[in-house]
Amino acid sequence: MEELDPKQSPRAEAFGLWMKAPMPMVTLFKTLDVTRLVRLSRRQNLKFNLLLCWCVGLAASRTEEFYTLPVGDKLIRYERLAVNTVVALRDGGIATCDIPFSHQFRRDYLTLTAQVRESGQPHDLNGDYMVIGTSALPQTELDGAVNIYAGFYNNPFVIWGKYRRKLWRASLPVSFQFHHAQMDGGHAAGFLENLQAAIRSLDP
Repeated sequence: MEELDPKQSPRAEAFGLWMKAPMPMVTLFKTLDVTRLVRLSRRQNLKFNLLLCWCVGLAASRTEEFYTLPVGDKLIRYERLAVNTVVALRDGGIATCDIPFSHQFRRDYLTLTAQVRESGQPHDLNGDYMVIGTSALPQTELDGAVNIYAGFYNNPFVIWGKYRRKLWRASLPVSFQFHHAQMDGGHAAGFLENLQAAIRSLDP
């Protein structure tokens, strides 16, 4: 992790334009074909959410803009990514869990979310990771969602609900929110295309 001089970075103009904006977050909506995810989830007895979070991390790792994030009034460059998921606790509450994106993502996801579920305490990685937030609401179908903007959490965020079935296919609308100083609409659209490609690359 290192602090960059925004004026010397590829995001110089965007940083100057959007860091002082009252609402610098942008949300894009896209419907994904998740048929392969559903089939793989059933055949290998894997959580759908685990597989989709892996694909989110994989798509982000192929999008250069994810490695740079505005933090406070600084522009920070990261070497590593993580995916955050929301864990349902035994008492009915929720807690968040950061999972490093790596070759052992599946193992870490299962281990860390179980740890959070049992302890009731969130698992937060230190500042060495650029964390992609996710939130799944599988109890209902969503057409889209716009997350809150708190002014201090600038991380990109992906939200989805229950996937939809039609004949032999499954689709899932997702919402992707990002800070305009981190990336432009074209970069965000490219990430969503990478996300669809990551899903389609899975072997069901």
